[in-house]
Amino acid sequence: MAQDSDLKISEDKDDVYAYQEQDPLRPAKAAFYSAIVPGLGQFYNKSYWKIPVVYAALGTTLYFYIDYTNEYNRYRDALKQRFAGKEDEFQGLISTEGLINAQDQFRRNRDLSLLSVIAAYVLNIVEANVDAHLKQFNINKDLSVSPDAQPNIFHGGMDYTFTLKINLD
Repeated sequence: MAQDSDLKISEDKDDVYAYQEQDPLRPAKAAFYSAIVPGLGQFYNKSYWKIPVVYAALGTTLYFYIDYTNEYNRYRDALKQRFAGKEDEFQGLISTEGLINAQDQFRRNRDLSLLSVIAAYVLNIVEANVDAHLKQFNINKDLSVSPDAQPNIFHGGMDYTFTLKINLD
């Protein structure tokens, strides 16, 4: 049973937010769901269009991480073979110094890609939490900002302003 302080009640018949129960744990639930399965917090918030964006961000960053890891391993193995005195796939094409530089570059790119995967995952969780907070924000006719234009009698032009309406009844 919700308390009176947890409810938003409006007398206006046209108000789509006439009765909405507030759930203070909703942002925490959304963040938890997104932490368990990326995109589940967006599903919980009914922001279905964001789910493909979450998976595109995670998939792209994960793809680059896997690709750079494979390339790093390829150059590392070639370098190990060269130091062991064996033939490698880059024999005659890339010098030993070139192999070392390529290995360092792919390791650096792999590490940055891993940070990007982690950032996309954390951003997914934060976005679900913030979206759940904003869904509980009161947006009705009693709280609005609207542009306004009024004639100015002193110089004969128009004055353009923004009007903030707060109805505390």
